[in-house]
Amino acid sequence: MSKEQDATIFEEQARVLAHVTHPGDQYIMRLHAPKTAARAKPGQFVHLRVSPERPLRRPISIMLADPEHGTIDLLYKAIGEGTQLLTERKAGDLIPMLGPIGVPFDLSDHTKRYVLIGGGVGIPPMIFAADKLQGKADCILFAGSEVEFPFALKPSTTLLPGINGNAILTIRSLEERGIPSRLASNAGLYGCYEGHVPNLARDYLQALRPDERARCVLLSCGPHPMLHAVAKLGRELEIPTFLSLEEHMACGIGGCAGCVVKTLEEGQEKYRRVCVDGPVFAAELLPEFA
Repeated sequence: MSKEQDATIFEEQARVLAHVTHPGDQYIMRLHAPKTAARAKPGQFVHLRVSPERPLRRPISIMLADPEHGTIDLLYKAIGEGTQLLTERKAGDLIPMLGPIGVPFDLSDHTKRYVLIGGGVGIPPMIFAADKLQGKADCILFAGSEVEFPFALKPSTTLLPGINGNAILTIRSLEERGIPSRLASNAGLYGCYEGHVPNLARDYLQALRPDERARCVLLSCGPHPMLHAVAKLGRELEIPTFLSLEEHMACGIGGCAGCVVKTLEEGQEKYRRVCVDGPVFAAELLPEFA
């Protein structure tokens, strides 16, 4: 980790302000963490100590950051012992936390149309990116889940090319701010596209005019099979694609090299640490997704 990166990672005693349970063992936690909130960018994550009895921390993507109020929102799923312990934290509890960590998505080119594709607990970085792009650049969010979505939903009033009439639900908080979204699921959820979320995004992209599609950039986070599909979609349609990788981490700040991924850069194989060299990488640099 460079000195510049080290200077932007803070250790805070984050205070739990709210902790809400959703179907499918999903949880949304709001933390008061003003240093992290002031600097967090979409694609970055925090490293939480889930319990005093568990010294190893858990990485969780940032879903929203409010610098004015010093808060961050996290969405996670209880899938292991560590995150199960995290579910026990209550309002008022203090959680030792490092953040914000990692290379974020580049959202600087406001002439582009950002197509955000998230799956499961990979949806939060996409929510964060949509929030940051509001009023600055065109964006659209596609989200996939096999359990109920942990957001308020509503029928969309925005028509989207290539999207059939069955996929009518949208994330209410985004729709009300003029950010279109559509949902996909294989679990028969009402109002959702029936299938995998990259296929939903494909229908939309293929229906665009060539000049519109040429403006697009794909940003994605989710399970590896989904990222493989998104990378393939980007190659086939010749759209720049950037992936945020989900990996197990020990230290989370680049010291242990326990989360390395192989890259191919200028014809040379290299190994990069997902925590601080990522988690966001251009898909073309990742042989695994080629």
